[in-house]
Amino acid sequence: MAVTIKDVARLAGVSQSSVCRALADPDQVRPETRERVETAARNLGYYPNRAARSLITGRTGNIGVVLPDLANPFFPTVVKAIQTQARLFDYAVFLSDTDEESSVEVPLIKALAKQVDGFLLCSPRAGDDELKAFARQTPMVVLNRRVTPFPSVTADNADGMRQAIAHLQALGHRRVAYVGGPRNSWSNRDRLRGLRAAAASTGLELIEIGNTAPTVDGGIAAADLVLASPATAVVAYNDLVALGLINRCTARGAAVPERISVVGFDDILLAGLVSPGLTTVAIAKEQIGRAGVDLLLDLMTNGHGDERPTRRVMPTQLVVRGSTGPR
Repeated sequence: MAVTIKDVARLAGVSQSSVCRALADPDQVRPETRERVETAARNLGYYPNRAARSLITGRTGNIGVVLPDLANPFFPTVVKAIQTQARLFDYAVFLSDTDEESSVEVPLIKALAKQVDGFLLCSPRAGDDELKAFARQTPMVVLNRRVTPFPSVTADNADGMRQAIAHLQALGHRRVAYVGGPRNSWSNRDRLRGLRAAAASTGLELIEIGNTAPTVDGGIAAADLVLASPATAVVAYNDLVALGLINRCTARGAAVPERISVVGFDDILLAGLVSPGLTTVAIAKEQIGRAGVDLLLDLMTNGHGDERPTRRVMPTQLVVRGSTGPR
């Protein structure tokens, strides 16, 4: 037979309403009462019904996560960290994938808004004005992008690109190509800014190939343009694009790294499993996920202040493998 609130109240020696308050809004009861109720619930194996609790608190106990492409190995690592951190605070996670369609993001947010207490938007593609419409309606934290007035968690893209350029310069490369990601990607623009600054400070020539899909196929499509350029090394928007570049270069007989060195960004699991191993800029993916949950819970509790939005920047680290070598 299922354990009920009545059972918990009997064991704790309090009323059923006290049990409801202690479990749904602990600050509204005396500490000793809360402790007795929690102990009784734990001993009986009682777990409050989320739907019933939401009627009392006005909260669902759910967090919405919207991301552009779950097939990209970068995002499952972030999502796993989000789920683990959310579970510590008794929150469930609703996940939605936009399949890189920016026009889908806002309708998804609207559809999920009544079922969640707040959102984590991972690398959103929608315009700033579209997202700002939710600023005072729904608690929202943005990952891998900055959109005022939302709190954000990003990687230090500029320092990652600085490390990549310093590595290639030390290997003797003087002309470096960049294969960019989606035009509407904030991370792509931020990485390109960092790359331009790093190249300018070292005197390297930067050859911008253009934008492509953030996938292996995108890298394959861009490879011929890279090989047709005078570049002896190439930095890719992400690891998937870099792996596509290696695949196409190898197929054409352009050995990596003997003919051209390749650098990725993200350090997904596949980066260390391919041959040659992919030199890449590692992002603290788990830290980004956990920090996003912490910021969102704080926002849901304390709301937007008058101060500037909280911005957390996570470190990046170059991981050198076999895809880069001397010019």
